[in-house]
This record gives sequence, C-alpha cells and structure tokens, in this order.
Amino acid sequence: MSDESTDIKLVMAIIRPDKLAAVKTALAEVGAPSLTVTNVSGRGSQPAKKGQWRGEEYTVDLHQKVKIECVVADIPAADVVDAIADAAHTGEKGDGKIFVLPVENAVQVRTGKVGGPAV
Repeated sequence: MSDESTDIKLVMAIIRPDKLAAVKTALAEVGAPSLTVTNVSGRGSQPAKKGQWRGEEYTVDLHQKVKIECVVADIPAADVVDAIADAAHTGEKGDGKIFVLPVENAVQVRTGKVGGPAV
C-alpha cells in the first residue's frame, strides 16, 4: 500500500431524519453521491421533551438523528458542506452539525486503488 493520499476529507453531518432525502439529492447534485448513513441519537441545544406513558412522566433528552458520512477527494469539501447545510436547514434548534475531518489515506478493497482514486 503506497501513500498516494491527496486532499481527502470526511464530511460528517448529524441531521434531522426527515431531511435525509433532501440531503441525498443535494449531495448527488454537487457530484458526491456516495455516503454512509447511520441512525443515531444524541442531544445538543434542542430542548428535552416531556411525555407521559401509563401514568408515569418521562423526559426524552436524546433525540433521533441521522449521521451522514461522505468521503471526498475530487469534490471540494466546502461544496459538500454547503449542500448539506442548505438541504438540512429548517432554522429551528436541532437542525444538526457538520464536521470536516482530514483523511490520512483510503484504500478501495475491490481494486486496491489507494488515496484519492480509491474514493
């Protein structure tokens, strides 16, 4: 495995589940159709919700979210961030967060390609 790494970035976003379809469309439009999606729960600035079940009160402070991971080399990470931010935005607390991390290297298992070509 040689180190042919280029400027590879991991764009990770935590968004509302109902915004996933719009984000997938936006990513395809900027040329970044490959992604990994995971259902997650967490909390941030979105307020906790109180509920009642069988006469017992409970607090829901972990909200259901979707984590999207998109590794890019040929497409600027800023374009991916903008696409996600625009598609996921509602203006309400709980819209989510986007993180951009450097990727040291990548290897495509099927072909053995390394670095940017593997992405």
